[in-house]
Amino acid sequence: MNRLYYGDNLKILRDYIKDETVDLVYLDPPFNSNRNYNVLFRSESGAEAESQITAFEDTWHWNLQAEQTYNELINEPDNVGRMIESFRQFIGTNQMMAYLVMMAVRLKELHRVLKPTGSLYLHCDPTASHYLKILLDTIFGAENFRNEITWKRYSAHNDAKHAFANLTDAILFYCKSKKARFNVVKVPHSAEYIEKFFTKTDVHGRRYASNNLQSPNPRPNLTYPYKGFPPPANGWKVSLERMTELDNQGRLEFPKNPAGRIRLKYFLDEMDGAPVGNVWDDIPPLTSSHAERLGYPTQKPVALLERIVSASSNEGDVVLDPFCGCGTTIAAAQKLNRQWIGIDITHLSVGLQKLRLKDTFGIEPTTKKLTTEHTESTEKDSELSVSSVNSVVNNSYRVIGQPEDIESAKQLAQEDRYGFQWWILPLIGARALGAEKGSKEGKKGSDKGIDGVMVFTDDNSGKAKRVIVSVKSGHVNAAHIRDLVGTIEREKAAIGVYLTLEPATKPMIEEAVKAGFYHSDGWNKDYPRIQILTVEDILAGKSVNLPPNLRTYRQAVKINGRSSDQGDLGFE
Repeated sequence: MNRLYYGDNLKILRDYIKDETVDLVYLDPPFNSNRNYNVLFRSESGAEAESQITAFEDTWHWNLQAEQTYNELINEPDNVGRMIESFRQFIGTNQMMAYLVMMAVRLKELHRVLKPTGSLYLHCDPTASHYLKILLDTIFGAENFRNEITWKRYSAHNDAKHAFANLTDAILFYCKSKKARFNVVKVPHSAEYIEKFFTKTDVHGRRYASNNLQSPNPRPNLTYPYKGFPPPANGWKVSLERMTELDNQGRLEFPKNPAGRIRLKYFLDEMDGAPVGNVWDDIPPLTSSHAERLGYPTQKPVALLERIVSASSNEGDVVLDPFCGCGTTIAAAQKLNRQWIGIDITHLSVGLQKLRLKDTFGIEPTTKKLTTEHTESTEKDSELSVSSVNSVVNNSYRVIGQPEDIESAKQLAQEDRYGFQWWILPLIGARALGAEKGSKEGKKGSDKGIDGVMVFTDDNSGKAKRVIVSVKSGHVNAAHIRDLVGTIEREKAAIGVYLTLEPATKPMIEEAVKAGFYHSDGWNKDYPRIQILTVEDILAGKSVNLPPNLRTYRQAVKINGRSSDQGDLGFE
């Protein structure tokens, strides 16, 4: 079954993903490429309790965990340990080295889980791509390097004060072995190409280009005149029989000069496009005009991932993204009928992916596993098609690592107050405060009574109405409800929602009732102005009582067939 994991991808890879079970890995590991390059190589003093990555701060630090991971790597009797040891002698102990150490141990695990026919695509930028390529050569073998793909991410960029503007990302493409599958991806010919080469039309109005039929090498047995036209010096490329067949099909272009050469027609309407090369300048970055844009700062276009998934996997294959962010890889895999595994270390990211899967594909997580009987029968039944198997697995998925009951929710609240907030808010469709400003995990610190926001429209004006959400994981009382009333008045919000781990007290309920109702003119209906929901309510499926047409994160566009904002990508 498709799986979405919350947690450190290194631990999850080791604990959950078996050897040689994955067909394709795509990863876009966060890194602070916008920082001064030299700062990344500056030695760091002091040691933190653990090494962590905060996705939108994009910073790795050399600390205790980095040192421990380094020791783990160099104690292994392989080339990776020796390479990492060499890196340290050259680079020193700094953010760049910490990044490479943490990537090395994860890339080893990703190599382990790939099937012999599998491939890996590592998305990065020039800040560390040269080091990552050496690491990948060491882990996968230089002979299994396939491409360094250049994705033109910007048409222009205002960072050209002391050097040329950085407009591209690199995608390093490696295979597990020579057995790796690859499907040729083609795109339509550009208008410029068509105008330059397909300049002629036949009697039926079909546009075509032509090419000579001369053999590149001397072919005496193919040296014959045809319809009075002399053969080329080396003879023709085709036999007389094939020449006659092409003539009957209207594929020969005869010259006006009797001494001229017959040429072969290539009709535009029969061309299936040009094979994609290693420079991708036809997939623009997402802007506010794209319907698929979710407001996630590092979101990649679905078309970019569709191209990768189409090229290096087939229907029914397993696609893994260990840094899955807002879930673009998962969306592409789901759309193209692949199975998928996503891993992310932030609760808000996992929550956003749940919303995206629901909005785009109409699927929600389940706590039920496929039965052993079904799995075994699926594996044994040779007549069961790939699509029928996927109809089971691709319409359901499991979330692993997040609370599924009240006891685990309480444990999360005790261990990580903000993690609790970022887990619970997406369950009701709320965005964490500050997330719209680019912070993946929302805003920590003073929130002025606002932990999350929701937006809805309930009339023809199109004007957004705000819902203020307050989350409490500790002791609750009636004063909190009075504070929430004051907050929605100050913020001119329509409705306030109070999410609580503890049951609401009678005074709290009385304060909520006293707040009255929000009247929806569009639906001519009243909704409680203050709504109290417990975690137990939410886990049982209860939701906020709002007018229809709720919009929180920008709703992921519904996908029908293979269409997308970026165009269809065919392959053979």
